[in-house]
Amino acid sequence: MQAVTFVTKSKIIDILAPKYLNMEVLLKCPLFQGILQEDLNKLLTDIPHQVKKYSKGQMIAQSGDECKSLMIMLKGSVRGEMMDFSGKAIKIEDIEPPKPLAVAFLFGKDNTCPVNIIANDDAELFLLPKESMIMLLQKSVPFLNNFMNAISNRAQFLSEKIRFLNFQTIKGKFAHYLLSLAGSVDGEIILPKSQEELATMFGVTRPSLGRTIRELHNDHLIEAKGKSVKILERKALMALLKNDR
Repeated sequence: MQAVTFVTKSKIIDILAPKYLNMEVLLKCPLFQGILQEDLNKLLTDIPHQVKKYSKGQMIAQSGDECKSLMIMLKGSVRGEMMDFSGKAIKIEDIEPPKPLAVAFLFGKDNTCPVNIIANDDAELFLLPKESMIMLLQKSVPFLNNFMNAISNRAQFLSEKIRFLNFQTIKGKFAHYLLSLAGSVDGEIILPKSQEELATMFGVTRPSLGRTIRELHNDHLIEAKGKSVKILERKALMALLKNDR
């Protein structure tokens, strides 16, 4: 495999020639959903792009850096971290192929990276500069739709997360979530998200959420079996919300 090598302030990065792009992984990215490999090959022929290799522990982007390119994971994994006031690193999430990174921060007035992005192990990323992004958005309707959906989904996720900030306890957050899913009818609810996903949405740890669900179950407010949850005491759950704001 041929590669062009250059030195950054810290470590060496290899930029692979576009012909070595792992198209199989790239096509699995939600941004390229519905696009055939042959069509994507044609689109990328005239659109500048890169594949960069990063070594384990390398800083890929720092919080506050301008987002100049769309980045998509092709190999390995990276993590997003934020620093608290004491200087302690707080991991936000791990990102693996074929997910994109900071897709909602490429455009806009303050298009800066919200977190530090660090390679968990040796990683490869597909980079599409902003100018190339605009070209691709103009050339491909499916890519345009996928990108708009990704931005909208992220905005809806953040909006929902802000709503949960109104509640002080995990019980309040989970009660609000259950009642929102159930509407006005009690019965079996199949949770559409895993406990890990819910914990991320609530801004809590998964073990803490698990304990909360068990407590609500043991108090006979709900009946929980895996992803199946049945509301037993709606009034008690609503009382939790009223007292939790």
